[in-house]
Amino acid sequence: MGITSATPNKPSATHTAQPHLPQGTGRQRAATQGTDLQRERILQAAAQLFAAQGYANTTMAQIVRELGVTKPFVYYYFRDKQEIFETLSWRPAVDCFTALDFAAADPRRASEKVMEGIERLIRATISHHPVAFFAYREPQVYRPEYLEAQKKLAHHFYDLLCPLLEEARRDGDLDFDETKITALAACSLPGFLYSWYRPGGRLSPDEVVAQLTKLASRVIGLRAKN
Repeated sequence: MGITSATPNKPSATHTAQPHLPQGTGRQRAATQGTDLQRERILQAAAQLFAAQGYANTTMAQIVRELGVTKPFVYYYFRDKQEIFETLSWRPAVDCFTALDFAAADPRRASEKVMEGIERLIRATISHHPVAFFAYREPQVYRPEYLEAQKKLAHHFYDLLCPLLEEARRDGDLDFDETKITALAACSLPGFLYSWYRPGGRLSPDEVVAQLTKLASRVIGLRAKN
């Protein structure tokens, strides 16, 4: 999931991600290994339908028919198809927006953390195909509560990225002018994947990750090591 629309906050050393999706589930009250498996089964079936025909053209009846179960079975786990859609979208959002969550004592140079974080972001976007692209294809679907939670995650990401970029520039490892523009430009690259990426293409997922990470390194002005 690329990051294209969040506005970076003033960096905060104490800001932490809030990876909890605001939701009101169906009648389920406690998760168990068995219920987790059933929820996952519903999510996987719905993901394929949403990807193939879009949110508006996918109904709960179709999800039920795809699973070969009854409507009460699905409603036990999910309130409605919007909750299913948001749950699917939330996973890549968390993986992408926590890509820079390194240990506080990580001794590596800032430029190394930036490059690994961007690679993680790109890899998470591809590994969560097709659900990572739902937010780009149908942004109108989400509830305000969901969008607010996603915005907090995005701010968390940029609160980490912008100071790292500036530190790496001071170290002489990066060459760029405007921090925010550079951050947004570099992280927008995976955002275009939804319009062209398809599994099974000429390049493997790892090769796509490598190519996009290389392009991002140029955007942030990564200097070659002597």
